[in-house]
Amino acid sequence: MGDILITDDERDIRELISDILKDEGYTTRLAGTSDECMAQIAKAPPALMILDIWLKDSGMDGIDILKSVKRDHPDIPVVIISGHGNIEIAVAAIKQGAYDFIEKPFNIDQLLVVIRRAMETSRLRRENVALKRGDVASAEMLGDSAAFRTLKSQLDKVTKSNGRVMLTGPAGVGKEIAARYIHANSNRSSAPFITVNSASIEPDRMEEVLFGREDSGRGIEPGLLEEANGGVIYFDEIADMPLGTQSKILRVLVDQRFQRVGGADKIQVDLRVVSSTNRDLPMAIEAGTFREELYHRLNVVPIAVPSLEERREDIPVLAEHFIEVFNKAQGLPLRQLADDARALLQTMLWPGNVRQLKNVVERVLILGENTGDIAARELPTGEESGGSDEGRIVLAGGLATLPLREARELFEREYLLTQINRFGGNISRTATFVGMERSALHRKLKSLGVVTSNKAGGRVAYVEDEA
Repeated sequence: MGDILITDDERDIRELISDILKDEGYTTRLAGTSDECMAQIAKAPPALMILDIWLKDSGMDGIDILKSVKRDHPDIPVVIISGHGNIEIAVAAIKQGAYDFIEKPFNIDQLLVVIRRAMETSRLRRENVALKRGDVASAEMLGDSAAFRTLKSQLDKVTKSNGRVMLTGPAGVGKEIAARYIHANSNRSSAPFITVNSASIEPDRMEEVLFGREDSGRGIEPGLLEEANGGVIYFDEIADMPLGTQSKILRVLVDQRFQRVGGADKIQVDLRVVSSTNRDLPMAIEAGTFREELYHRLNVVPIAVPSLEERREDIPVLAEHFIEVFNKAQGLPLRQLADDARALLQTMLWPGNVRQLKNVVERVLILGENTGDIAARELPTGEESGGSDEGRIVLAGGLATLPLREARELFEREYLLTQINRFGGNISRTATFVGMERSALHRKLKSLGVVTSNKAGGRVAYVEDEA
């Protein structure tokens, strides 16, 4: 539930508080002096602190520690306790950033209420910061195709573990959404989800961004690993991480400890690691651009995220979801998809996958009509007709040079391949749509050399000679 640091010079008091909190499911650390307290914070910042004002045999009192914590770790809630409480001390503590003040002897129920509220406030503050930075993204998984159901089943199996997951798939398929789904449905869901965009961070700044830095002038600047403490850190496109940083990340995975740039203390962290790539990492290992040991550490549970072509059945669902998203976020028209638009979306090529589909939907909502259903004519097909005759089909250069019989066979093969894949390999639904008897369709597919087989959890059609 959370890591709480208890600092009190009376051993009985700190152990009593610790026992109470452990019974409530929290983890605790104990300190009896200011030096022990600061050492524990340097080792790993806690989720919350319970701090006594008066500390015997210490170089700092509780207010001094509070000031230091609020300077270097402003997001840590601090609950002050004291047996010498008065209104002046309470006011001074609150002014310095304490979450609350409790006087000894304290009521256990009151202490627990304050701690729960402080932890919730801390969580909301983190979420607010993430919102302002634009880091919050949806963890909602949408779809009903066989390939999607296989993916979701695999994700559900890993959510409750701490195993490292490697998400693979081409760009734009939604690997980060899958990573956020793992986080949102895990026992770390209330802790941070931190994304490391390996490709967008300058190589010479990578270590500072990840590990943070210590500077006599600027003090402590926590890095992304510290921000993710207790939660999930997601390495997006891990293959783009510099080799030198890869070796240091490897040590973090082994020890769960690291040093800030310019610092000497070892920082302890509790992290779950999820990574992703659209590259062939074994080939990168052979080329010497990716460390083999790091690959094996990260690739404990490999999960392939299917391309949009492998889940064409889900395209209308995703498109309608994006329409709702753009309506709420940008006030764009809330329109429905006409049947011809649904069919066209399911047969178009999507090299950019879900990201490309989202962009197309936004473009249509901005440039299209304000009311009525979205029609197929509003969708960008990538075809330049060079004329304005409605209903005309422009032949590709290769098709236009073939005799009629060969061109017709080629067209029928590509048309039926597209329709079968659109319906997830379901021959009955394909036959209904194309207007053929099921047995006639089977004969036609056989004559064209088209077969279906299982791939990515669903059935996919392809030409037998090209298999």
